[in-house]
Amino acid sequence: MKRTVYSLVLAALLAGPAAHAQTPTPAKFQVATEQFADLRMLRYQVPGFAQLSAKQKEMLYYLSEAALSGRDIVYDQNYKHNLRVRRTLEAIWAANQQNLKGAQAAEAEKLNVYAKRVWFSNGIHHHYSTRKFVPECSAAYFSKLVKGVDAKTLPLEKGETVDKFVAFLTPIVFDPNVAPKKVNQVAGQDLLATSATNFYEGVTQAEAEAFYAKVIDKKDPRPVSYGLNSKLVKNKSGQLEEHTWSAVGMYAPAIKRIVYWLQKAADVAENPTQKEALTKLISFYQTGSLKTWDDYNIAWVKDTKSAIDVVNGFIEVYGDPLGYRATYESVVSFRDEEATKRIKAIGDQAQWFEDHSPIMDQHKKKNVVGITAKVITVVMEAGDAAPSTPIGINLPNATWIRKEYGSKSVNLGNIVEAYDLASASSGSLTEFAFDAGEVARARQYGALAGKLHTDMHEVIGHASGQINAGVGTTKETLKSYASALEEGRADLVALYYLPDVKLQELGVAPSPDVAKAEYDSYLRGGLITQLTRLQPGETVEEAHMRNRQLISKWVLEKGKADNVVEMVKRDGKTYVHINDYTKLRGLFGQLLRELQRITSEGDYAAGKALIETYGVQVDPELHKEVLARYQKLNIAPYQGFIQPKLVPVMSGSKVTDVKVEYPTNFAQQMLEFGKKYSLLPDYN
Repeated sequence: MKRTVYSLVLAALLAGPAAHAQTPTPAKFQVATEQFADLRMLRYQVPGFAQLSAKQKEMLYYLSEAALSGRDIVYDQNYKHNLRVRRTLEAIWAANQQNLKGAQAAEAEKLNVYAKRVWFSNGIHHHYSTRKFVPECSAAYFSKLVKGVDAKTLPLEKGETVDKFVAFLTPIVFDPNVAPKKVNQVAGQDLLATSATNFYEGVTQAEAEAFYAKVIDKKDPRPVSYGLNSKLVKNKSGQLEEHTWSAVGMYAPAIKRIVYWLQKAADVAENPTQKEALTKLISFYQTGSLKTWDDYNIAWVKDTKSAIDVVNGFIEVYGDPLGYRATYESVVSFRDEEATKRIKAIGDQAQWFEDHSPIMDQHKKKNVVGITAKVITVVMEAGDAAPSTPIGINLPNATWIRKEYGSKSVNLGNIVEAYDLASASSGSLTEFAFDAGEVARARQYGALAGKLHTDMHEVIGHASGQINAGVGTTKETLKSYASALEEGRADLVALYYLPDVKLQELGVAPSPDVAKAEYDSYLRGGLITQLTRLQPGETVEEAHMRNRQLISKWVLEKGKADNVVEMVKRDGKTYVHINDYTKLRGLFGQLLRELQRITSEGDYAAGKALIETYGVQVDPELHKEVLARYQKLNIAPYQGFIQPKLVPVMSGSKVTDVKVEYPTNFAQQMLEFGKKYSLLPDYN
């Protein structure tokens, strides 16, 4: 619930066919590599890595290996047949490349695109919309390839023939009506029966909600994160039981490998505090105890001195329509000391921002504690954090830990830098900005405005406010709307404070125009440009998109009497124009007050009404217009990253140094990962 995704739709810097892996010099570093379907692949550099000590590099290598060792888990979590599909695509990849120059070149290229989409999304459902995508090649072509390779390379079940395997797999891959949506959020439907996510088996939404209503004590001031690391299944007796993910439970082969590398990392930890945190994380994986998970998060928050840091575990619950179960992810990093000065200046004033917030006094924290804010340099991302990545993270997610011990808020500095470099020639700004003044503001202050928004969202937004005693967590009270409302609340904190003179006093915002640039960008995205991420006829379901549209449409409607914001039609094109930035800030404050009230009081009815009224429906004519305008620009609305490769320099069995390489071929990296980190059986 505490993640900022990269929300801008960027222009394509199409760089042609991918080359072989190499380590370029920084001056020649090529960020963008290839574009396919609605995706573009980028690369990020790891500045400052060479200046780290040998011991620090060794630790980062071990943490990166731990991160990648959990790769299979997220595939299985996303859909129970994903590993089988992925391994089939890996088995037929080489044979398909042989057809790229022959009579079947068109079919071969279509299958290539499908394979890359599966790798990008960690399964057969779109990483953002969660809707199933299918190959554009024919089922007959796919079948012929599968039947033409060595059967030993295919993920066959015991006693299964290749013909039966193809018959079984074909509808899973090609039929859009089989498991059509990974996460369904349509109000009034059984969200578990209509979601393909592999977090539940034979369980209805009502049964799952009743199960947790019985076990959760709302009066407990320090509740564990119920359901976070387990699959809920109905056994043969008709009873519900949790299958815990641990070294002695579900996903054991992968988790044991994660533990192996974490233990090696702990042995070279920078200090005792960091070692203690890693030791508790290892214990969590070994036992599956959610109490130990809380102990680890407390120890992790306390580790503020270490340069190296890692997010590793079952973290975010976006993939569960009920918001209980978390997907595996890992982000390995070290602190960017110079860039951290900006975000630290904001974090140090957290109590001031809380005290001056427009929310009700009873919803304010009297003593904001332990917000550690920093900019990090990412070294490796894995699981649900790759290839598509967040740009900001605020953890831990447990409300009581945040209140009593604080949180860590980070901006992924080199990831943001790579996005900025890739978007340098974007055609979207001039196409969708209202006038030359808006374009000029964006070019002068847009990059800084975006960074400040992320800083405020993570450092102040998620860490602000408190839930009333006895109300319960948001996943219990606000249910399927919790994530969108929380992201909206954090965005509104950022939007409300961006124009404040406090940011200029802190030296992080040189001009009021920084806030104006972000207001322009936010409403342009929430009302117009994010629609490019939807197919015709779709409604908005993804949490971040819902929150942006909710905020944008709400202020548009509530400001109509004063013409604060207007939708302008010019030469057949629609634009957003802000007429009064001061009054717009006031509207952001009003909505923030209401979203905090909803969160603090657990007002499900009010939260649902806001999301369903403003955050879901799409104007079909505007949507059609936006898609047509983007098609002319050849912009890929989604982007993700090829990961750097850490290569250890060995002296016998000892790591003496680590080098960073920057692969350029996405498919090649995915195939290598498939061989090295394929640790789980097809079904778990």
